[in-house]
Amino acid sequence: MVCGITVHLIRHLPTLGNQKRQYIGWTDESILPIGEPTSVMLPWKPEIVYGSDLMRCRESAALYFPEAIYESDERFRESHFGAWEGKTYEALKDNRTYRSWIDNPYEKTPPNGEGLFEVKSRVLAALTELPEGKGEHFIVTHGGPIRMMLTQFSPEKQDFWFWQILHGSIWSLKWNHRNDFVEGKKCTSLSAVPITGNESLFESY
Repeated sequence: MVCGITVHLIRHLPTLGNQKRQYIGWTDESILPIGEPTSVMLPWKPEIVYGSDLMRCRESAALYFPEAIYESDERFRESHFGAWEGKTYEALKDNRTYRSWIDNPYEKTPPNGEGLFEVKSRVLAALTELPEGKGEHFIVTHGGPIRMMLTQFSPEKQDFWFWQILHGSIWSLKWNHRNDFVEGKKCTSLSAVPITGNESLFESY
């Protein structure tokens, strides 16, 4: 009987918009070409991988886990940045509404976009519907949802912008009991490594 649960949160590979440092939210871009596909394959061999329905996550999952079935769920999408889609920090830095959002991302919302409480609600709903009976789940998603989940579940209190979510990184959250996970309690341990190397991105605890 499976008692504990580990959730691996994996950020998609970069797109052209990412390279340009644009907010691409729900903009449906493909990932940039990579040199050798086997360089991003992961050692795990899950039968099913979950994640965002946007192309950059689908395509990344196909490289990370070429033998797995991909179950897409729009609730794992990035935040919708509304009027800021396609824009950069440089283009927005003098915008008063934008600066307010940077200072209070949970209290402010991009014009015609999505608030972080909306993102949190849909992502947590999708998480709690992960099937029982398995000790590990793999989710290919975006920087915003991963940052939100780490803020929610980290054993140490950190704010939303504290987390640096690199493309090609895996954040592994573990609970000793599945009920603790379902009830939204803090995880027992948290660690992160980049897919393309072994150096630690974040000290495990």
